[in-house]
Amino acid sequence: MPSIAESRSPPTSISAGDVSSPYKRRLRSNSDLIDGLVLNTPINSCSQLKIKSPRRCVSDSPGRTRANVENGDACSLTRMKISAKKKLLDSFLDKPIWNPTDSDQSSAVKEALHVSTAPSMIVCREDEQKRIVEFCKQSLEQKKSGSLYICGCPGTGKSLSMENVKGCLAVWAKETGGQPLDILDILCTSLSSTSEIFNKILKRSKPNKKVNGRSTPLRQLQQMYSQQQQSSDKKMMLVVADELDYLITKDREVLHDLFMLTTLPFSEVILIGIANAIDLADRFLPKLQSLNCKPLVVSFRAYSMEQIIIILKQRLMALPYIVFQPQALELCARKVAAASGDMRKALGICRGAIEMLETELKETIYTSTLTSMVRVDHMAIALSRAYKLPIVDTIQNLPQHQQIVLCSAVRLFRKGKKDTTIGELNKFYIDICKSTLIPPLGIIDISCICRVLSDQGILKLGQSRDDKLRRVTLQVDEADIIFALQGIRFFKNCLQ
Repeated sequence: MPSIAESRSPPTSISAGDVSSPYKRRLRSNSDLIDGLVLNTPINSCSQLKIKSPRRCVSDSPGRTRANVENGDACSLTRMKISAKKKLLDSFLDKPIWNPTDSDQSSAVKEALHVSTAPSMIVCREDEQKRIVEFCKQSLEQKKSGSLYICGCPGTGKSLSMENVKGCLAVWAKETGGQPLDILDILCTSLSSTSEIFNKILKRSKPNKKVNGRSTPLRQLQQMYSQQQQSSDKKMMLVVADELDYLITKDREVLHDLFMLTTLPFSEVILIGIANAIDLADRFLPKLQSLNCKPLVVSFRAYSMEQIIIILKQRLMALPYIVFQPQALELCARKVAAASGDMRKALGICRGAIEMLETELKETIYTSTLTSMVRVDHMAIALSRAYKLPIVDTIQNLPQHQQIVLCSAVRLFRKGKKDTTIGELNKFYIDICKSTLIPPLGIIDISCICRVLSDQGILKLGQSRDDKLRRVTLQVDEADIIFALQGIRFFKNCLQ
């Protein structure tokens, strides 16, 4: 973890230094993520769904041997990968540090990280989108209705991916010369009543037909899709029902009847429902399973830490300047992935970290290129406000010398160590006490403090006959300690 106040040299400097070296090492450590972002990023939102893997492309070509793959094609792919990777690395290294006091830059960054801002491309959801597109294509080609259910936790890209899918289907219909889909988007939470969804489908399906007041919209749809249509030109309609779980009522009939529309012999409806409930089809639609018309289910899993980092970097890549320290983005991704995998939460926390930086700059007179970046401590504050971690309260309520020991551990482990000994930790503790004019405790007292912190799950102690040689490891995140203590000026100075 980088020091809160280190060398004042710019982080993008090529020369070695306390700031540039960790920054460049971190970029190298993320090379796998950068590879994935570069090589898995589609040129446009639809072409990605058609691209075959290099191995399949080679095997599909006649007259190609394994030697060709290993020698010529493999070398070509390697050169392409290195070139793409170098281009992305250069885009990060060549960018200047942003100026948060510039209102235009600040607005641009916050807009790029806003949940309502659609990204230029959608990454990390290619497989799910491909399954949905293939389902819709098959239904259109066979002119056969069907139902699909998209489920997943909030913030996993369900609705956003569906927007991309609709665009891909429009492009596909244009390229193949087929009839474009008539798409009806319904946000179920905006319906005045659950049964109103059938009225919307009826009006879109037959806009010129007079509504029969003696029959319900559902009954009219059922009659319409149970009879052969006079027109030979059958136009399919894609109904995308978002927040589908809102239709779950005590009798569950509305939800059941909606999916049953796709099973009628002359139905023109392709139904795609979107909701958070993973087991909705099993729990609330048991009749569909017994009738062998259970919808196809596509699950969107929670984003992993690596995926969150890729998505954040993809959003920030369009900006002509560097906003975050890489370690700050990693901290955000790790915490959010462990808690929920909600990408919307990650975006909100990043915006909160920017606000922490802006507040700090207003309170300080002197600024530098280092303080202009969103650092780990800014991200730690935003994370703690978002999740209110219990460990923060525990650390804040510890006695002063126990807190000083934790500050010593943070400073010691900043140098790249994973663990240390009580004796070495005691040296850092004594240095902090001397610099703050506080009389230090003896080594026996420090050993007792380490045991107390171990009992609370903050430290982990190894076994040794000599207390000075017992190994010490932090069991909590350093960022949690920094956030818990940096509000007090005394400890803020200790952590620098």
